Order: sequence, then C-alpha cells, then structure tokens
Amino acid sequence: MEGKINVRAAGLALGILFGVTYVLCVLWDMVMPQYAMHQVWAPLLPGFVWFSVGSFFLGLVESFVYGVYGGVFFAYLYNYLTTR
Repeated sequence: MEGKINVRAAGLALGILFGVTYVLCVLWDMVMPQYAMHQVWAPLLPGFVWFSVGSFFLGLVESFVYGVYGGVFFAYLYNYLTTR
C-alpha cells in the first residue's frame, strides 16, 4: 500500500509555492515590463488591478488560497485512490 499524503501539509506547501511564484511574477513584471503578464492575471484573480498595494496583497491571498485548494484536493484524491 502506498503512503498517504498529509492533506494539511500538501495544502500549505502548494499555497506557499503559489504565493512565492506570484511575488516573483510581480517583481518580474516591474523589472521587465515589456514581458509583463499582469493582463493575464486579471481574469484569474478577481479584483486584481495593476498596480496598487491593496491589489498586490489581494492577489497574494488569492494565489495562496488557490494553492491550498489545489493541494488539499490533490491530497484527498490521491489518498482516496491509493486506498481502493
């Protein structure tokens, strides 16, 4: 039998990964505006507009929540399928 994935750890790990990736993307967009992706984020992150401090933190929270959701969903699904 396969080992189970810790649901909480998977959720937090993916949430942190998405949050760090979001911050790196914002920094990239500021340093290299000709390659900016902030137009792509607007439909994916409700309420996100380029660029304000409030919008930055809203995007960070939304990215983290999306990551937690993905990690928890994956861990539950994996644990369920490996026990069958």
